[in-house]
Amino acid sequence: MEHKVCLITGATSGIGLALARRFGQDGYRIFITGRNREKLDQTVSELQQSGIEAFGIQADAASETDQRRAVAETINRCGRLDVLINNAGISMRALFEEADLDVIRKVMETNFFGTVYATKAALPYLIRSKGSIVGISSIAGYKGLPGRTGYSASKFAMAGFLEALELELLKKGVHVLLASPGFTATAIRENSLTKNGDPQGVSPREEEKMMKPEEVAGLILEAVKKRKRNLIMTGEGKLMVWLNKFFPGWVGRQVYKKMASEPGSGLEP
Repeated sequence: MEHKVCLITGATSGIGLALARRFGQDGYRIFITGRNREKLDQTVSELQQSGIEAFGIQADAASETDQRRAVAETINRCGRLDVLINNAGISMRALFEEADLDVIRKVMETNFFGTVYATKAALPYLIRSKGSIVGISSIAGYKGLPGRTGYSASKFAMAGFLEALELELLKKGVHVLLASPGFTATAIRENSLTKNGDPQGVSPREEEKMMKPEEVAGLILEAVKKRKRNLIMTGEGKLMVWLNKFFPGWVGRQVYKKMASEPGSGLEP
């Protein structure tokens, strides 16, 4: 196990950092990407101090060139890749009728095309190792969330992409996992884009009641070991996905009520 290699995009905080710690503790060599060099170096240093063999690559998930380079640097250093975790992502919080289209475009470029770029670059090596491709999705990829049109679209797109790719790889031994945490206490809501592209700044939710990144990371590691296809991490999420198959209108009304209750949602109560 000490020779296995895991590349995680967008892993200087939140779920990505928790995944780096958990997979590193399990014996993987860890490569993480991030846009901010100072934060990236600090994260790598913290991982190394805890006994994890970690390396950082400055890269923007929305850049095809950066994603190719991240994979190339991983292969140049270790000669193999066993797990790719497409974790980098951003959210949004704006009604579609008010949102700049650049906001939708930026969310899609990071969440969806970032996954496509990294997976395309890594695929030959994952076929060789019969490794795993992981997409960090959301319940928003099963049910559209009002005020999150671009985010929901990006997660639906990721799900469709990975499902089709899984079938293409059916005879090649590559494992594909779509992992959907519940609301998790990370900085994604503080960094969520408002209608003009500025970060939201303050989370409208009670973060202390959410899943912890470490819990999410542990569940994903076990799902990779068991080579699961789908992982929905909360009972509420599983129930919503099941009910939505049979009662989409009713589920939609419940989702609307919940999202409308957020301060500043812009939705009529």
